[in-house]
This record gives sequence, structure tokens and C-alpha cells, in this order.
Amino acid sequence: MNPEPKNPRISMRDIAKMAGISHSTVSLALKNHPRISDEVKVRIRKLCDEVGYRPDPMLSALAHYRLTKSEMPITAGIAWINAWPKPENLRRHREFDFYWKGAHAAAEKFGYRLEEFQLGRDMSPQRLHQILSTRGIRGLLLPPHHIIPDWKDLPWSEYSVVRFGRSLKHPDVHLVTADQVANTMLAVDSIRSRGYQRIGYVSDERHDRDHGILFSAGYLHARHALPEKDQVPLLNVAGLDPQAYGKALLAWIKKHKIEAIFTNRSELMSMLAKLGVKVPDDVAVAVTSLLDAHADAGIDQHPEEIGRVAFLMLNSLINDGSRGIPKIFRQILVEGSWVDGSTLPNRR
Repeated sequence: MNPEPKNPRISMRDIAKMAGISHSTVSLALKNHPRISDEVKVRIRKLCDEVGYRPDPMLSALAHYRLTKSEMPITAGIAWINAWPKPENLRRHREFDFYWKGAHAAAEKFGYRLEEFQLGRDMSPQRLHQILSTRGIRGLLLPPHHIIPDWKDLPWSEYSVVRFGRSLKHPDVHLVTADQVANTMLAVDSIRSRGYQRIGYVSDERHDRDHGILFSAGYLHARHALPEKDQVPLLNVAGLDPQAYGKALLAWIKKHKIEAIFTNRSELMSMLAKLGVKVPDDVAVAVTSLLDAHADAGIDQHPEEIGRVAFLMLNSLINDGSRGIPKIFRQILVEGSWVDGSTLPNRR
């Protein structure tokens, strides 16, 4: 007895015939492309569900291969929203500039153009929405902001959105950032393996909000694994004026016989110099991020990779038709790498 014939896989061309439209229109609709109306997208997705259409993973892999082997024409835009009081200062932070570069390169690879839009001054949220809608832009990347922008009137429900880091509390959308906890644990292990026993951490948790707290959490976790005699209390300099900051720092170094400092404070090197503490002769220094810091030992947070991953996450949201504030929050953490430098020479 012959086995029952298997049901043939429903193809995208079958869907096109059923809907009475072109194969390319179905393809663009399933990718949530802005050129296709919402009405058509809903109709195509409903039809796919009714007939049990599922993408062929082998064809998807072939399409990805073709994408990587040829240049894609620019077909749509992605918005990078800059609401800094002085917009020119955003990418003066090298870390944030690398976010842009990573996202920009990834966007081009997939046929998108990353554009910066400056919100504020002469650009209200309503006007920005009007411009984005006219250009068919449905994907937004939100770089870090030290001051929460007044953009509550932007209709987030109409956009797929990804933010960098945790500085933005609104909108509460998916994020991509460095893994501060893992990076700090890696740093403490790396410093100790280079011959330093008494390792301290200096932070300003008030200034860095959750960002600084996660570095501190990583330090406390790493410290717990050290011998009790080498466990040093962290130094939080939040709210201290320069004179009090210097006094507290010097007293902490002397009292706890600090051999090496790990920090997210970019001004620490200049503060030590003012206090007459020589680096690395008196105390070694490593930093949470080598960009925008004067120390040359510490963590490379791979900000360009963070930018690339942020676009990939956004692209997946666009293709999935996922817009607005998510019910289930996602975050992607990118681990850094340790980099040796002259400010923390290897004692071994």
C-alpha cells in the first residue's frame, strides 16, 4: 500500500495567486515594507495564517547568502533620533559615534539608509512624525540621552523602536547595550591575574544611574570571590565637589592600600595627577570603556558591534510587524574584551 502523499509546501507564489497580486508584493508585505499599505499587509498575513504558509528556511538562507554577496540598493530609511540640547555633542562621544557607525554599516548591508533627525529647537515630535510618515520610515534607533527628551507626543505605536543603553526610561522599548556586570567581572579577574591583589572600584552612581549600579553590581560579585583579606569597599563619589572628591579618593587609597583601580569615571586620571598619585607606579588604573578615557588598560565594549546588533534587532522587529511599547521587554547584552595597557602593566 502506497503511503499517503505529503501536502505540498505552500509557497509565496501560491499566496500571490490566491490574493491576486504579484509575488514581489507578497514578499514586501511579509517584510512589513513601508511601500505596501497596512490594509494589504493585514490581508496577506491573514491569508498566510489561513492556508498555513510558512517561510522555507532553506530559501531564507539562500536569500541571506545572496544579500551578503552583492550590494543592496537603498530602499527605505531608518531614523536615528537625536534630542540632545546640543545635537552636535552626541557623536563627539566616541562610544556613541561607534554605535552610529555600526548601525549605519549594518543598515546599508540590508538596503536601508540610516538618517539622523534632530528633535527639539525647530522640530517638534508632531512635525518629526509627519516627516517620518511622509518618507515611509517605520524604524527608530534611540541613542543614549543624558536628559530625558520631551517626546511623549510621538506616536510610538506606529514605529518599531530599539534604544541603546538604559539612560532612556521612556519609551520603555527593547534595548541593546554592553554587559556591564560581565565586563566588570572580567576586568577584576584580568587585573588580579596580572599580579594585583587589592583592587578597588570608583563610581558615581548618582550620575550614572542604573548604568553605574550595574558596574558596581559586577564589582561586588567579583569581590565576593576574592580572599577576604583582599576585599576592598567600593568608593562612590556621587555628589562630591572636586575638593571633597580628591580628599575621599586619597584617604580610600591609603586606608585600603589600593594597588589597582577599576573605574567608569573619565576624570579619575586627572584627579590622581592633581593628588600627586603616580599611575602606574603608586596605583594602576583600568577603565570600563577605553573610549573617551585617559587610561589605556581596561574593557573594549565593542560599541560598533553594539550598533550593528541594534540594527539587526530593529530589522527583526520591522520584519515581524512589531511596533510600539512591547508587552514583553527584551534586552541584548554584548560582552566586552580585556585590553592590556601602560596604566596597568603586568606585574608577573
